[in-house]
Amino acid sequence: MALTRAQMDSKMDEHFGFEARDDVEGVLATLSPDVEHDVVGAPTGPTRGHAGARPFYEALFNDLSDSRVEATRRLYGDNFMVDESMWRGRAPGRPFGLEGRDRPLEFRLLHVVEFTDGGDIRRENVWLDLAAIIRQLPQ
Repeated sequence: MALTRAQMDSKMDEHFGFEARDDVEGVLATLSPDVEHDVVGAPTGPTRGHAGARPFYEALFNDLSDSRVEATRRLYGDNFMVDESMWRGRAPGRPFGLEGRDRPLEFRLLHVVEFTDGGDIRRENVWLDLAAIIRQLPQ
């Protein structure tokens, strides 16, 4: 049975809320146990399961802080959504291999997300505006 838009919105908002609090366990709880986690361009390529996704979130929460995600557009299908968002915060670590030096940062994100019938995220495909990040974090 297909999820409603409200159910998909609720899960994504919950996921982003855990990210804003740097809560790795909370983020993982929004993902299905066999999740395919794919941050396009990441050196690891797509990973599987909570154990595969965990290192990405641990590094992300060390490299970025004061995370705020604002959804600007969402498109929906049967148990999937495309979420276009704006990320804003600070870069105290080395996000994406760049020296953050605690500078402010903002960039666009595109998520293609598939859900299980129960509402967990079974596939998270993330595209980010690396050119904007590089412009804001010149080396």
